[in-house]
Amino acid sequence: MKSTKFLPALVVIVSVLLSACSGQNLALAVPTAAVANSQAIAVTAPLTSAPARVNPQITGDALGLQNAYQAIYQNVSPSVVTIQVSSQVAAGTSRSRGQGSPTTPSTPGQIVPSGEGSGFIWDSAGHIVTNNHVVEGAAKISVTFSDGSSYPATLVGTDPNSDLAVILVTGAPAALIKPITVGDSSQVKVGQLVVAIGNPFGLANTMTTGIVSAIARSIQASVGNSQNGLGTPSFSIPDVIQTDAAINPGNSGGVLLDLNGALIGVPSQIESASGSNSGIGFAIPSAIVSKVAPQLISKGSASHSYLGISGGTLSADAASTLKLKAGQQGILVASVVAGGPAEKAGLKPATVDANGTPTAAGDIITGIDGKTITRFEDLVSYLSGSTQPGQSVTLTVLRDGKDAQLEVTLGTQPTN
Repeated sequence: MKSTKFLPALVVIVSVLLSACSGQNLALAVPTAAVANSQAIAVTAPLTSAPARVNPQITGDALGLQNAYQAIYQNVSPSVVTIQVSSQVAAGTSRSRGQGSPTTPSTPGQIVPSGEGSGFIWDSAGHIVTNNHVVEGAAKISVTFSDGSSYPATLVGTDPNSDLAVILVTGAPAALIKPITVGDSSQVKVGQLVVAIGNPFGLANTMTTGIVSAIARSIQASVGNSQNGLGTPSFSIPDVIQTDAAINPGNSGGVLLDLNGALIGVPSQIESASGSNSGIGFAIPSAIVSKVAPQLISKGSASHSYLGISGGTLSADAASTLKLKAGQQGILVASVVAGGPAEKAGLKPATVDANGTPTAAGDIITGIDGKTITRFEDLVSYLSGSTQPGQSVTLTVLRDGKDAQLEVTLGTQPTN
C-alpha cells in the first residue's frame, strides 16, 4: 500500500530507529511495587543502609533523591545482566571485531562473537528476559552477572511481534539469581522520574536517569538482524514508554524503572541520526512483558490478537478530501488482509487512486466494544491489552455517513 500525506504510517514516530544492542546487531538501526508519579516522587525510598553525606550542601529533597537513586542501583543492579551472543558465520561474510572496528574475514561455520545486549532476571528458576533482536540468530549465548561471573544460557522462547525473548541461564549459583520486581506500566505518567540500567557500549551495569517524556507511543517490532538479512517491520507494539534517560547501543533488553525500583519498561529502540542517544528512547511496557514472558517460558512462543487491517489515524486533510464532517475522528482503514478476520466480518477499506490518495472512505473505525477510539494507537492498545485470539469484538464504524456495528472474531498474529 502506498503511503500518502493522508495516511500516516502505522508507527507515528520515527525518522530513524536504531537497535539499542551493540556489535553486529547495531545494524538493526534501533512490568510488584506501586509506580511513583509526578505528584508523589518517591524521594524517600528506603535505603538498606544510608550513604555517608559527602557534601553537606546536599540537603532536603536533593539528598532524598540522591538516596533514592543509590538505593535503586544497590537493589536492582544485581538483577540486570549482560548478554553476549555468538553466531555462526555464513559463507561470504565477515565479522566486526568490536563497535566501530574494521571487519575481518571468518571461516564459514565458525562461531564468532556477534553482539552484546542487556537482560534482567525474571524468576528464581533463572529465566532472563531480553529483546528478541538481542538474541536472534544466536548459536551461543552467555550471561555475565553484576559480580563479573559468566555462565552459559539457552534460548527458551522468542516473540518477534513484541521484540521480547526469554533465555535460561545454567550453572549459576542461587545467590546470583535475584528476580526483578515488576511494576504497573499502566500507571506511568509523563514527567515521572525514571532510571535505566543496562550495558551501553559494553559498559556493564551503567545507570542513567531522566523522565518519562511521552506515553502511549507505538513502535514497530523489527524482526531479523544482520545475521539473516531480514529486518522487515512487523506489527506495532502499543503503549510504549518514551524517555529521555540515556539509552544507547547495548541497553536493549535492560530495564526502565520507577523510583521504587520496579520494572515499568524494557528499553528496545532509540530515535537517532547518529546511532547514539539523542534524548528519545522507547521502552516496551511492563504490561506487555508480563503477558508475553510467561507464554515464552511455558510454550516458547506468544500469541497476539489479529484484526487484519492496515490504516492510520484520520487526518483533517483526509477528512476534508473525503468530504467527511468537520472534526470527524477515527481510524481510516487503508487495506484489509485477504482472508483475515476484518475481511470475513465485511470491513471495507478506503478506495485510493494511482498515487495512493484516498478517494472514497470505506469504513472509518470509531469504536470497539463500546469504547470510543480516535487514534490507530488506541485500537492496537485495546487489542493488545483487552483481547485474545478467538475472541469476538464489536467494531463501530462510520459507513456512508451512518454508524454501523460489525462483529469480528479475532485471529492470531502471524510472525515472519
